[in-house]
This record gives sequence, structure tokens and C-alpha cells, in this order.
Amino acid sequence: MAASKQLKIFIPVLAIVFSVVSCVAKKVVTGPETLITPLGDKLTVNDGSLVYALPQSVIQVTVEFERSVEVPGPYAKYAGELLGIKDVITAEKESWRILTVKIETSEEIDPSEYYVIESNTLFQTNALALKRAGLILDLNPVFYERDKNSFPVSGGGKPEISYTDLGSDSYFISRSDTAYRLVKLDTAFIRIPYLVEKKRLLTQDQLAERAAKTLLELREGKQMILTGEANVYPQSSAAIDEINRMEKEYLALFAGKSASEKRIERYTVIPSKDKTSGSYEIFRFSASAGPSPAGSQTGTPVTIDVVPAGKTKDIVYLPGMAAKETEAVKKYDKLYYRPPEVAVVRMKFGNDVLYESRKLIYQLGETIQLPSNFILGK
Repeated sequence: MAASKQLKIFIPVLAIVFSVVSCVAKKVVTGPETLITPLGDKLTVNDGSLVYALPQSVIQVTVEFERSVEVPGPYAKYAGELLGIKDVITAEKESWRILTVKIETSEEIDPSEYYVIESNTLFQTNALALKRAGLILDLNPVFYERDKNSFPVSGGGKPEISYTDLGSDSYFISRSDTAYRLVKLDTAFIRIPYLVEKKRLLTQDQLAERAAKTLLELREGKQMILTGEANVYPQSSAAIDEINRMEKEYLALFAGKSASEKRIERYTVIPSKDKTSGSYEIFRFSASAGPSPAGSQTGTPVTIDVVPAGKTKDIVYLPGMAAKETEAVKKYDKLYYRPPEVAVVRMKFGNDVLYESRKLIYQLGETIQLPSNFILGK
């Protein structure tokens, strides 16, 4: 009788246990508690989800140019005749050259690699460790605010070249001519003479001759001061400095002037894994016209070649413990990350190599999945 009573109590308890186990098993089968999916595959994102992105490397190229301009003087053709100078600037000329090249890489968010982490329970993840290692990125605007440097931009024209003083104490001469006017007296007209002063501009030959004479007088005066032949000797070098400045200005009227300026340009290159050649034209350069946009008809192409070492492309993924997991867990319960690929970055001007270095390029690496609850370092 007692055994029959105990059996009646045990059967309901056993039914409850089977019911609980069935519910738990049913809950496990329905799907994983942690889902990690690409953002492009989702139409909605639940509240409390975490969105992260994979990094991509951006190559920043800073190039410093030097622009030189030569302008002939107004009396260039008289230089040999009046001063005996033969090697002078006779035509306007502009020339460019590349001074320095600086290439830096920085990481920013890859807009094509967003992922969403969703979980309906408390879970452990290695996302923080991957973020510290730089393999994944938060959606942080600081990445786009780090560049606050300003660079000078020069305009066109002739930098600091002008001829305001043509080297003459006067630029016209006065000449008196006799003119007549008619005056009526009674029934007759008489001509009364009077003087008219007319001004006439000096010719180019006359201006050049006066400028050459002033230049030679300056040289002679300086020589007298330095040799002690002058009546008054200056107490400082201010007089000699001013004579040298004036002599330089007058000489430039015959020999011409030259000036140079520096210009800094910045270019951005984002390497792509889909680009088979790995060569990117950033601008074109001509020694006579300077830099021009990429694809233009003038100048020689300046390119950035990115050659990956190929260390991550042959990684073989073994199933391991993942083979024992359910299909849902194998597909969704994985953190996506991308280790960078080592690449040779080479900047070329035609066939000349201007810069070469090894850089880490994230988007050239292979995307790898890691279990979200796998703890790094354990």
C-alpha cells in the first residue's frame, strides 16, 4: 500500500521534470542567445544592441612643392650695351619641383563593414579586447576630428616681383614751343606769339641710360666710402646697407628678378582589396606647370602603389569545436574582425621612386570570425 502511494507521488514529479527539460531543450533549439549579423542584412535593430565596425586604413600623402618664377627687367635688352652684363633673364619662366614627400596611415570606419551584436541574456564577449587591439572600432566621431592642421595655399601671379622704380629721377622732359593766337584790331587781324610748355615722356632708351648712370654712381659712391675717399664716413652700416639695396634694385632693372614660394598639397588614398593592380594615380606633375589633378592631360602621373605581402590570404579555417555547434550558432554567434595585411607602399613619379615604406593596411586582410564568448588570453 505504501509502495503504491509512493509510486503515485513519483509519477507527477517525473512528469514535471520531463516538462521542464522539454522546455529548456526547446529554448536551446529555437536559436542562439547571442546574434552577430552584418548591418546590411538587418532591417530592424532591437533596443540594447551594440553596433561596431571594422577598420580601414587611409593613406594621407603630404607633398611640398616649390614654385619659382623669373621675370625679365624692363631694360633687359640694354644690359650688355650699358653695363656689360650678358647673362640676364630675357623671358618670363615658371618652374616647379617636389621638395618633400610625407606618407602617413590612419584608421577610420569602413562604411561597408558594420555589424550588430544582439543578446537576450547576459553574455561574455571579447569585443573590448578586439577594440583595444584596433581590430574593431566603435562608432566614434573622434576618428574624423583628429586632423586640425592648416597648410598654406599660395595663389597665382608672380610672387613678390614688381618694378615700381624704373631708375630715373624724372620720366618726362619739358619743351617750350612758340604758338600764335589771332587778335582782331579794328579791321585787321594780327598774330601775337606766346610760349607753350609741353611735356614729353622719355623713351625706353633714355630711361635705361639714366638708370645705368645712377647704378654706376651708386657703385662709385660706395667705393669712395669704403676706401675712405668720401668727405663723410658713416658711423654705422646703415648707409652701406641702403646703397646695396638700391644697387640691387637698379641692377634688377637690367638683369631681371626671380622669386620662389612653397606650396603644400594633401592627397587621400583608400586602398581597395578589389583593385587588382594596386596602383592609384593621385596627381600629375610637370616641371613647367606644377601639379594638376589626376587624369588630366598635362604632366607625368604620380602614383601610389600598394603591394600586399599576402600573409593572411592563405589562412585555412579548421572546423574544430565549431563542428559540434548548431548551425545557428556557427552562423551567428561569431565576432567579425579583420587583422591588417602588411603592404609595401611606394610613391612613384614616372619611373622614379619618391618614397617607399611598409604599412599595415586593414582592408587588405581577411575577415575572420571568433566565438563571441571566447576570452582572449585564456
